[in-house]
Amino acid sequence: MKVGIAMMSHETNTFSPVITDLARFSGGRAQPMAGQTAIDVFTNTASCLGGYIEVARGRGAEIVMGIAAGAPPSGRVEDDCYEYMCEAIVSLAGQVEALMLDLHGAMATRSHDDGEGELLARIRQAHPDLPIAVSLDMHANVTQRMVDNCDVLTGYHTYPHIDMDGTARRAANIFFDMLDGKVKPVMHWENAPMLPHVMRQGTDDFPNNQLQARARELENGDCLAVSLFTGFPHADIHDAGLSVVVVTDNNKGSAAGYAAELLDTAWQERERFVYQVEPLAESMQRAQSAAEQPGEGPVLILDHYDNTASGGTMDTTEVLAAVLDAGLEDVAVFGAVLAEPIQ
Repeated sequence: MKVGIAMMSHETNTFSPVITDLARFSGGRAQPMAGQTAIDVFTNTASCLGGYIEVARGRGAEIVMGIAAGAPPSGRVEDDCYEYMCEAIVSLAGQVEALMLDLHGAMATRSHDDGEGELLARIRQAHPDLPIAVSLDMHANVTQRMVDNCDVLTGYHTYPHIDMDGTARRAANIFFDMLDGKVKPVMHWENAPMLPHVMRQGTDDFPNNQLQARARELENGDCLAVSLFTGFPHADIHDAGLSVVVVTDNNKGSAAGYAAELLDTAWQERERFVYQVEPLAESMQRAQSAAEQPGEGPVLILDHYDNTASGGTMDTTEVLAAVLDAGLEDVAVFGAVLAEPIQ
């Protein structure tokens, strides 16, 4: 069996002024890597593509590798860049018998708030009977359109993310079992009207640790896959926020019930997903007090809202100014050099 594998991954901060063009997806190349080069780069890596490659080879499939396009978080994806990637993946879909995609789940473009849903709908329109598996980041802003246009969908269980390859293996194994006629996956998606703060989404922290533990427990029981997505709040789109996708073996009612259970738990603990912001002056006072304690380690002062890992430009100086105004000494400052153009 010929199985296509491709990646189109971007976490879009719709408030970011950083331009997201094809060069940002290409990593210094003329265009995103593809084919054997991508296979060589991602084989045996702890990535979604690495997980897909591992399972496909183990199942005896012939891999046809499409583009492997991924860009760091930034502003809305430029339309010409998006069309290039979509055309490449839709073209790949016409060359294979099944397709496995590494998508982020929080891509917004100049013209489409739901970049992944639009891509999947295009593939389905061009190839209505093509089986499709998808793996997403935990920060995905999942939509009904995404779920309606694929057969299997899984998401990370960890943040910081350390289970990318495991997430793809979960999707791929269910997918190949489906292709072999062993299971009949059905999916249920539902969301909650809440935007968990990124600083409260860690899987070492309550309540996300409890929610992810329950998702894994269900996967070891009645469900094929259970994914709770905390969402990416820096996206001004309709479906941003926390959602759940449950995959069962031909039991839609059970999938809906388990999704409701997880969403109810998240909603009951919604206040724990709120990050309590502290005035900068108070942070400076606490930092100075902590630094004066004998035997204590270094004190970190983080400007989260200017974080490049969430699409920030990392060029604001308010925290540095506060450090200077507070007279703090023995201070090291780190900032990134922004190479990408600003709108």
